[in-house]
Amino acid sequence: MKHCRRLTEPDAARPRGHRRRARHGRRPGRRAVLRRLALCVAVLVLGTAGAGWYLYRDLAERIGSSQALGDGAPRSSGGATNILLMGLDSRRDQNGNDLPADVLEKLHAGASSDVGGYNTNTLILLHVPGDGGRATAFSIPRDDLVDIPGHGQDKIKKAYGLAKAAAEERLASQGVTGHDQLEHAGREAGRRAQIATVRAFLGVPVDHFAEVNLAGFLHLADALDGVPVCLKHAVRDRYSGADFPAGRQTLDGPQALAFVRQRHGLPGGDLDRTRRQQAFLASATHKLNSAGTFTDPLRLLKLLDVAQQDLVTDEGWDLMAFVRQAKNLSGGNVRFSTLPVEGFATHRGEDVNRVDPDRIRRLVAREIGPGASRSAAPTSGDTPGSDPAAPRSPAGTLEPSLSSSSSTVESGSGAEGPGQTAPMIDGGGIPCVD
Repeated sequence: MKHCRRLTEPDAARPRGHRRRARHGRRPGRRAVLRRLALCVAVLVLGTAGAGWYLYRDLAERIGSSQALGDGAPRSSGGATNILLMGLDSRRDQNGNDLPADVLEKLHAGASSDVGGYNTNTLILLHVPGDGGRATAFSIPRDDLVDIPGHGQDKIKKAYGLAKAAAEERLASQGVTGHDQLEHAGREAGRRAQIATVRAFLGVPVDHFAEVNLAGFLHLADALDGVPVCLKHAVRDRYSGADFPAGRQTLDGPQALAFVRQRHGLPGGDLDRTRRQQAFLASATHKLNSAGTFTDPLRLLKLLDVAQQDLVTDEGWDLMAFVRQAKNLSGGNVRFSTLPVEGFATHRGEDVNRVDPDRIRRLVAREIGPGASRSAAPTSGDTPGSDPAAPRSPAGTLEPSLSSSSSTVESGSGAEGPGQTAPMIDGGGIPCVD
């Protein structure tokens, strides 16, 4: 920086001898001056970028981490990565403490922190291929009846809460009474159980996971200054607080949470809620890129601040490296699909989805590549030439998947099922949902 000071010193402030020597030919030439200017600019830019990088790194390292994956867990090969996204329907923070009353009010999810428990109402497996190709996100309906290790058959969303409660009860019987210790051990057990359940159900490895609490949707939408969505029909639901007109609109934090939580009054109930979650994530990832989030330091810091509040990831995951990768994913290079449901039933007095685990493993394996599951060979039950991951209703009709970029998606088409009509709505590139 010494040369920078020299360049800005006025001649009047320099000794007479200095000016005389300069006139005798020792004054720096134009190229030397430009080189020094370039050096000053480089020093300032590198200093600012370095400070920003360390700030981002510091924030990323303060995001909650977990050892639930374990060292011996199977991993993907060929450079591919499978990331399990888990959305907890919990009214508590990462430490198990009650959320503030004003946040609970914004959530429109009940006045008590005990409501919702620790169900994983959002389960999405994101497969990122090693060759940089198009990523695929599989949504797992929360009421699928599956095998939960150590707990028999139950809704897949309950794996976390059942294991958490069992671990806390076991520790309490051993004399452990500390809230923090019980909460931490319980959550780690819940994560392990949820990961193991999904891994066995889909027949694929889980390389990383991210857990977000209920307030995460609210904070993410606010951090992005709203998320655009498109609805085929006007909706009003007192349970979730959803009250929206038909068409394209931008939702703030509380509205976004109501949008992804609504299931009452929707033709497909929970399955339609799954599609709404996909539409929200597709729009949010698109806005991440279009808003310049990854090139705007202030926006990125705001996003990392949200992550600190609401996110827990596996220990050792280089989040900053994934942020750079996510910049490419946010360009619309992700395809969302919902795993198929064979029908509906009642289990222990609750409505559940009947599923065929073998068929699901085949479909997932066909979608993300051979060798991804233990049973990858197609059978006559899988329609040749059809989208292997596209969900089918119990009646057997093919339901379109959602994507943030594909032209084959219901993007403002207003299309309905056979024999049904709906007004044409222009989503402006945003997938329109019920």
